[in-house]
Amino acid sequence: GIAVFLVPADAPGVTVGPKDRKMGQEGSSTSEVVFSGVRVPASALVGGDEDAGYRAAMTSLARGRVHIAAVAVGSAQRALDESLSYASTTTQGGTLVGDFQLVQAMLADQQVGVMSGRALVREVAAKYVSGEDRRIAPSVAKLYCTEMAGKVADLAVQIHGGTGYMRGVAVERVYRDIRLLRLYEGTSEIQKLIIGGGLMRGATREADGR
Repeated sequence: GIAVFLVPADAPGVTVGPKDRKMGQEGSSTSEVVFSGVRVPASALVGGDEDAGYRAAMTSLARGRVHIAAVAVGSAQRALDESLSYASTTTQGGTLVGDFQLVQAMLADQQVGVMSGRALVREVAAKYVSGEDRRIAPSVAKLYCTEMAGKVADLAVQIHGGTGYMRGVAVERVYRDIRLLRLYEGTSEIQKLIIGGGLMRGATREADGR
């Protein structure tokens, strides 16, 4: 089984490494934690048994996937807002950037993604709270919304042109920060395995019951 222990940060043998240098999300400080000969009492075992750790991890991951999906939608909304602000106030050759039809098409794609993602998160969150689906649905939301947010952020940089590639511009930071959403709480590839495997198990049980 996979067990979870509470380990005091000042326990002998616990060492915290230097702050990670990441592509984005610099506001979140992360570091490597090394355990060397660390010992804890039996009371540090979370849940009282070794199998509780795995159950807790799976529950935490499922809930976290709904949360990350919501974060992705909020980030995508920010990228869209910045795109609209830039397109409606900046001119190119005497014409508003937002008056170019291809820019309007990119704005439309952003809006479709944001609205679809928001509706999906609300439905999945309701199913998680009710207990109807705490496995496949969170993975669906996490997969769709994080991939969608990446595309919306990319379009935001494109709409801004060279300006969007510069540090200090909001969409440049959003672009870097959003990239991590497709990695933690399970990569996009892992979500596909969970969704596909879950659907097959459900279909197999249904077939066996007929």
